[in-house]
Amino acid sequence: MLIKTSEYLISNEFYDKCPKPNLPEYAFIGRSNVGKSSLINMIANNEKLAKTSGTPGKTTLINHFLINKDWYLVDLPGYGYAKRSMSQRKTWEKMIENYVRKRENLINVFILVDSRHSPQALDLEFVNQLGEWQVPFTLVFTKADKSTQAEVSKNVKAFLNRLRENWEFLPQHFVTSTAKRMGRDAILGFIDEQNAMFRGIA
Repeated sequence: MLIKTSEYLISNEFYDKCPKPNLPEYAFIGRSNVGKSSLINMIANNEKLAKTSGTPGKTTLINHFLINKDWYLVDLPGYGYAKRSMSQRKTWEKMIENYVRKRENLINVFILVDSRHSPQALDLEFVNQLGEWQVPFTLVFTKADKSTQAEVSKNVKAFLNRLRENWEFLPQHFVTSTAKRMGRDAILGFIDEQNAMFRGIA
């Protein structure tokens, strides 16, 4: 898929105030500081699309971007919520739950997982939660350039093995590096296939 245009549309906290659900939609979410904004900018081929910050937890709303005037990319607040109040965390949790469970044109949630670390409870909990809600998702292991290939492979394998304890079938996964633009073509290829299925032309 060739990305020709990418533009910011709207930010809000209510799923029913999102853009008209007439296009396929893909959401990105992960723990704070997982590299979400950088990954979104790499995929969209636009370094200024999603705001990157050295301070985790900057994304607080449902942020919609229009790609190629053909599909929506959504930047969701992270879970883990760096240094936020309990009430703020509860608000975000409810906002995210309403969005992922009720947004009718949501095709897939990309769950970002930091490949530098062994399996983290927060990531596993969110994956299992989406499974319980029957929300389609794929895993995106980020920052693969920050560790050795052997370390990344070990951590990815360990995460998938933890899922095998409860899952009969493992979700699809991608390994990425924004510095090396690694994984971009694979993710865009996946989105391309899903778009075709959405429109019944597969």
